Amino acid sequence: MATARFEEIVDDFEFLEDWEDRYRYVIELGKKMPPLAEDQKIPATKVEGCASQVWIVPEIEGEGAGARIGFQGESDAMIVGGLIAVLHALYDGLTPAEAIEVDAQKEMGRLGLDQHLSSQRSNGLRAMIQRIRQISTALL
Repeated sequence: MATARFEEIVDDFEFLEDWEDRYRYVIELGKKMPPLAEDQKIPATKVEGCASQVWIVPEIEGEGAGARIGFQGESDAMIVGGLIAVLHALYDGLTPAEAIEVDAQKEMGRLGLDQHLSSQRSNGLRAMIQRIRQISTALL
């Protein structure tokens, strides 16, 4: 299950044949994310397991199983900021149960990112996905 916004990114990726262009596109998505306030960049929002600095701040609407998940995020690495934006598109507005059902590795694989990221970046991506799953699980 993927959101309409994520499907737009998949379509855009198919249009962009060159990986340089795809990386630029991902970076641009990250630049469009609003920056976090300094007081949001705290140990509780920091994602461990990433080579770069990454923070994910949940934005939950509603309560419990009927809540809708959202988050803001930021990284000191431009490509990672873009990955945060792609994950935002993948999860934004889902219920906790829907978010847990998302096979994020498979969905990101549709973009070919799994084959074009360094092992450190892939580990960081998995850590970000794990954080989103933890946020979702805590709401159930």
